[in-house]
Amino acid sequence: MRRFVLACLTVSLAAAAPSLAQNAWDETSPSLKMIDYRPEGWLFEDELFEVLDAGEALFEAKFTILDGAGRPNATQAPLPNRPRSLLTNGFSRTSGPDASACSSCHNDPVTGGAGDFTTNVFTSSGFANAVFDSTDPELSNERGTNHLFGAGLLELLAREMTQDLHTIRDKALVEANAKSRPLEYKLETKGVSFGSLVALPGGLIDPSGIEGVDHDLVVKPFTQKGTIRSLRQFTVNALNHHSGMQADERFSVRWTGTDDFDEDGYTGEITDGQVSALVAWQATLAPPTQRDDLPEDWQAAATTGEALFQSFGCQSCHMTALPLNSLDFHDPGPFDGAGTLGAKDVERVAIYDLSLMDWAETLEKNEAGQFMVPLFGDLKRHLMTDADVNRLGNERVVQGFVDTNVFITAELWGIGSTAPYGHRNDITTLDEMILAHGGEARASRDQYDAASKDDQSAIIAFLKSLVIQHD
Repeated sequence: MRRFVLACLTVSLAAAAPSLAQNAWDETSPSLKMIDYRPEGWLFEDELFEVLDAGEALFEAKFTILDGAGRPNATQAPLPNRPRSLLTNGFSRTSGPDASACSSCHNDPVTGGAGDFTTNVFTSSGFANAVFDSTDPELSNERGTNHLFGAGLLELLAREMTQDLHTIRDKALVEANAKSRPLEYKLETKGVSFGSLVALPGGLIDPSGIEGVDHDLVVKPFTQKGTIRSLRQFTVNALNHHSGMQADERFSVRWTGTDDFDEDGYTGEITDGQVSALVAWQATLAPPTQRDDLPEDWQAAATTGEALFQSFGCQSCHMTALPLNSLDFHDPGPFDGAGTLGAKDVERVAIYDLSLMDWAETLEKNEAGQFMVPLFGDLKRHLMTDADVNRLGNERVVQGFVDTNVFITAELWGIGSTAPYGHRNDITTLDEMILAHGGEARASRDQYDAASKDDQSAIIAFLKSLVIQHD
């Protein structure tokens, strides 16, 4: 289907070429001209893949100052913010801008993938004046680049889990009010426990029992800390931070009072439609898979390793798969806040039917007919250090009000393709990474540490079979 649609699209774009034409030597990005509207309603075949092609081109585009790249009078902070003085450096490895293109960092093993240590970025809390020229951990957290494959499925899971948690909360509040006494409710969705809450008469809750998610009960599946709720929020943040390209939906008149917040002389740098195309392309990236073409000795070791992975309790956090009800990806989504275009801000959202993608056929279904997403994760935050195992406790700056030694479970799909490891990309082997697990993962880590070399090797063989498939 994809090949046929692309052939049709080639003809379609060729016919439209005059409207997209520019001199071959122009230094503005032609990718910015590929889409000038925000998609709406159901998108099928030709229109969907046209948007996806525009999104891929934008992801790989190297933005220039003629496109509005750079931000002389804006910081990298997610909230529109001014530096103390006008920035004089066009690029900065600390507070950015630090990349010409999205693919500058997301490129391993292919575009949309992860990044090596050399692509690490530095992120501050995002609420203060966020310009800094030091890599000192007192000023920022250094972060490796995550891959984006399967990202649309992660967001769909997070949306359904959020809706489940909100339903439990709302029911608890109604019943507590009706019975005029506090009621405790467990917060469970898709086999993952997020602790419990106590609903109080009068519409209040006691959130002290909530675990692994913010008190708003919005599951945020992106970044190592689990602080970003959608691909759209992630995209708008990253465009400003890394390339100095400001999206209209956050940096134009509505929220800042000006069309040129960064005062670089360019307006309309990234339109709603261009953000939508970037989101659509990321949302439809194929999920990683488990290799079925391994050599005989590797397959035998991986099979043994997968069983040990379960018996050591690793699956208590790295759950093999979570059930998903629907493959319909709505953009803008339902849970974004101010500064990111949300469903409440538009008359009609775009709907991308992910079942149209070739990879959708590889998703297994459970007895209830739900799609099983093989993420090897739980979309929940966990304490990852203790007094004895503290290798991951190397941050000082709190991000998104999440404790510095708490991280969201890293999805293991694709881990065989995305070395190095850890939130700083500073752990070179999977053996090191496993041994760095403390806190809530300490018991599983200790079982691995006490295992024979052959059993340890088998677990590594299993993890190395979880890869990003690419041509």
